[in-house]
Amino acid sequence: MNYLAFDGRMGASGDMILGALLDAGADPDALEPITDSDVLTLEYRLEETVKAGISGTSVDVVLEDASGDGGSSGGSSEDDGGHEHDHGDQSHEHAQDDHSHGGDHDHGDHSHGHDHVHAEGHGPHRSYREVCDIVEEMALPTAVERDALEIFELLGEAEASVHGESLEEIHFHEVGADDAIADIVGAALLIDDLEPDRIVTTSLATGGGTVSMSHGEYPVPTPAVVEIAARADWTLQGGPVERELLTPTGAAILGHYADGVETLPALEVSAVGYGAGGYDLEPHPNVLRVLVGDGGGGLRKEDIAVLETNLDDATPEVLGGLQETLTDAGARDVSILPATMKKSRPGHLVKVICRPADRERVARALAEETGTLGVRDAGVTHRWVATREFETVRLEIDGEEYEVTVKVASDADGEVYDVSAEFDDVQSVALETGTPVREVRRQAEQQYVG
Repeated sequence: MNYLAFDGRMGASGDMILGALLDAGADPDALEPITDSDVLTLEYRLEETVKAGISGTSVDVVLEDASGDGGSSGGSSEDDGGHEHDHGDQSHEHAQDDHSHGGDHDHGDHSHGHDHVHAEGHGPHRSYREVCDIVEEMALPTAVERDALEIFELLGEAEASVHGESLEEIHFHEVGADDAIADIVGAALLIDDLEPDRIVTTSLATGGGTVSMSHGEYPVPTPAVVEIAARADWTLQGGPVERELLTPTGAAILGHYADGVETLPALEVSAVGYGAGGYDLEPHPNVLRVLVGDGGGGLRKEDIAVLETNLDDATPEVLGGLQETLTDAGARDVSILPATMKKSRPGHLVKVICRPADRERVARALAEETGTLGVRDAGVTHRWVATREFETVRLEIDGEEYEVTVKVASDADGEVYDVSAEFDDVQSVALETGTPVREVRRQAEQQYVG
């Protein structure tokens, strides 16, 4: 299984992700659907730079129109009356000083010989729909267009939540600017070029301190980043410097693509890339590292925490509701086992599996729901899990067609070893047709295999 594994200890921004992918071997020519498009007239400038002794690649997006109009972008963020950070990358891109590398030189033929201005912040306040229209007009590969649109949807939902608006009402500010579109679509193109089977990231550092936005002074991480993180699989951590390190664009790209891991996975490394930010943050190298390598076959290793408690006075109603309540709090699995307690009293052992980052919240929910006076924490361990996907199969019974969802389990190399029909769907079809449950299940599973 080919992995892209991001090391998130210095956060991430859109252009740092581009730099890391290019430094790891992605082909700069993969960006041509953007640079050759008439929708946005811009180019990427790449430069080798050194941060605290680490050599990496910085990426600068520049407009080909010296007036700064950027072709169809029409306008500048100076019209916005100040930086509106939680609408995008502007203040964090300043924090990383992205797109400010003077004297850049190109890698690949992405220059067209015109005067250039930095694209950062250029472009009008575009609505979510307008940004989608720009992406759809670029004639991108189908998978790339889908990924780019889903990243913007994630950004839009986060901003809509922050501002109490609907997705269709939301207007992007900096993340609707030309450079942010170039970062997101560019990242989708480069990832498509590298063809990873799986993308992971360790916990992403947010930095610290505050940032100035048009609405006031806000603590790091900013509202949009927090909303994106709530929807993502990975975790956040503060520090290691009093700067903003994780931008909404960087968070959204990794929120769409990356699974969270506690530590970098065991890899047979084939390439390493470093995407450089602008500021020198010594002794910390201001770079985003990505590893490319083979993670081997077998089942996937997943870090977990195991919580448990003994109950001798819980009612059936309380026990029956724990699955839903604890799952809402972050539990991955809940088991309730009969047990013999002190003085030979009948009781129950509740065992809960969750992500390590969720264990405090899950333990609190377990205590509040059951009234237990203590929850044991077995510490961080791991389990071996299959890659699970859900497919829909169609059955024909008595001339009518029905849909049943099947769960497909495979190893890290994609080899399927189990197919299981979802019981709720099977039961629904069985009741509607008068067919035995086991026969509907057999047909559904056979339909997938066949």
